[in-house]
Amino acid sequence: MKCVISVLGKDTTGIVAEVAVALRECGANIDDISQTLLGDIFSMTMIVTLRPEVADFNAVQERLTAAGESIGVQVTLQREDVFQMMYKI
Repeated sequence: MKCVISVLGKDTTGIVAEVAVALRECGANIDDISQTLLGDIFSMTMIVTLRPEVADFNAVQERLTAAGESIGVQVTLQREDVFQMMYKI
């Protein structure tokens, strides 16, 4: 299952690592990643592939939320098809 992850918050050391570790623990694969700094605001978008037989969508979402809370950033997980429909013109 393809998903889109958005991360936003104050820049700090270890954001990418924390999210990547959470994804590894859930058996997910990072397909693409983009990140930028806007002043001291960190923004990252990832396309990932989840393996529901390892961790379902809700389990991954809970793990990413916990990872984000531990480092003070907001992490949002959306199914790619839902994300595409939201921005379809």
